[in-house]
This record gives sequence, structure tokens and C-alpha cells, in this order.
Amino acid sequence: MVFVHLPRRKQPKLRWAASLLAVIAIAAYVWLAWGPGSGGDAAHQAQLLRWGTLSGDAGHWQQLWRNGRAFNLITALFIHASLWHLLGNGLFLIIFGVPAERALGSWRLLALFLVGGALANLAAAMLMGATTQVIVGASGGISALIGAYLVLFPRARLGIVVPLGLWLEFVRAPAALLIGLWATLQLIFTFVGPTFGAVAWWAHLAGFMVGVIMALFFRPALNRSKRGR
Repeated sequence: MVFVHLPRRKQPKLRWAASLLAVIAIAAYVWLAWGPGSGGDAAHQAQLLRWGTLSGDAGHWQQLWRNGRAFNLITALFIHASLWHLLGNGLFLIIFGVPAERALGSWRLLALFLVGGALANLAAAMLMGATTQVIVGASGGISALIGAYLVLFPRARLGIVVPLGLWLEFVRAPAALLIGLWATLQLIFTFVGPTFGAVAWWAHLAGFMVGVIMALFFRPALNRSKRGR
């Protein structure tokens, strides 16, 4: 009788961060829409003011910090103004968050989203130049994921749908090109953005830059982990 040692097949690690972020955002939307205190535009606006990030200069934010409103930099990431707002951010979470989580791991992705999103909200709040605006939505955190995606997958290609007359053509283009165009548009819209609606364009730019920096910080550890496999 001969015994042969067979190496155990390595089980894929469970990735949970992107799913958790999506579940929290959906639950928050349902709670705001149908939970206690809901009903009517006034109640909805009151909830946004309660959980969103309020804009203001440095002095105003020092007062908000003392009043415990700093935590709203995080809660605002999970509050969305409409169903389309939620679905749009969810789509970008799938496109950029899922592959980034495979490369970074769940804990790093969670830190990337929360830290990048919070700093993006803070930057937007202090640069909007008004104290009456409220910032909600996952856009700052999603932008951090886009920045990290560019660092982690610089040669990746993304599929896009291009309208050609009466037909729609699916083509694949370099991710670096598409993300570069997206970042350029965010920069342009920070100056002409009010013409296109109430969007915190500064949060997109700030989140993107934080995502790039954090991914560069994570990359040496990721490379060491790959060599050790």
C-alpha cells in the first residue's frame, strides 16, 4: 500500500466588502424612503440634513466637529437622494469595486472606500463655498475605487457602448484612457458644474486622488504577497 500526499487545493478567499457596502446603501435607502420619519419632501430633506455632510469653511467645520458631525462624513456615503442616484453608484461599485477587491482584499477595499469617501466629502464640503449645501451619496468612495483601479490595473480594458447612428456598438477601450477622460470631465465640471445640476464634483476629484495615493501605498505589500505565494 502506497500513501501519496496530495496538496490541498487552495480555497478562494471570501470577498465581502463590496457586497456589504451595497447592502448598507440599499438598507439606508429603504429606511429613508419607508422607515420611521419618512413621508413627504420635508421629511426626506430633514433626513438628508441629519445624515449628510454639510458644506462650510474651515471655521464652520471646526464647530461641526465639536458638535459630533464629523461622523457624517461616513454616513453620507450610504445616503442617496434618489433611486437612480443609488443605482448609478451601484453600477460603478460593480465595475471598479469587485476587481479592486480581488486585488486588494476585503479589508483594504473597505478602508479605501471609507477613508477615500470621507476625505472626498470633507474636501467638497470645504471647497463648495456655501454653508447651506448637503452632500450625500457614495460618489467620493466610488471615485477612490476608480483611482485605485487605475493604479492596480493600468493596462486593463473596459467595455463601453458607442452609439453609431441607429445601432449601438460594444467596444473595448483602455481603462487608463476612459478613466483619464472621466477625471478630466470632473475637473471641468468643478467650474461649470452648477449648470449641470447639484453634483459635488470636488468630491469626485478628491476621492480619485486619495484612491490613487492609497493604492500606491498598498502596492508594495500586494507585490510581496504575490511573491510569497
